[in-house]
Amino acid sequence: YVIDVSEQILGRAATKIAEILSGKHKVQRVDHLDVGDYVIVINAKRVKLTRDKAQKKQYFRHSGYPGGSKFIKFTEALDKNPDFVIRHAVKNMLPNNKLRATMLKRLYVYADADHKHEAQKPTEIKL
Repeated sequence: YVIDVSEQILGRAATKIAEILSGKHKVQRVDHLDVGDYVIVINAKRVKLTRDKAQKKQYFRHSGYPGGSKFIKFTEALDKNPDFVIRHAVKNMLPNNKLRATMLKRLYVYADADHKHEAQKPTEIKL
């Protein structure tokens, strides 16, 4: 599937992406099996947040050393690496088990509208 997230809300797009990756849209879904589909996300650098969350939202990471906490704002992360913003939102919406890594391998995120999966003839989903 191809999902265009330009001018879309990050959380709403991430829930739809996570639903497709985990296979919840299929009739033959089973919790302990990975039956999801591949998802191609385009225009990732044009995703939005509601109200003034774009200036307030921060991503946290820690180096493991004392005083090693680092914060990066949403706007900086979106300019630097829009792939991280989408993947982080989708990863936290997937189940926290051994299937999460294989589900995330089927997620392809592109900052612009062009991608290299035209030969597979993906179907586009409107959000």
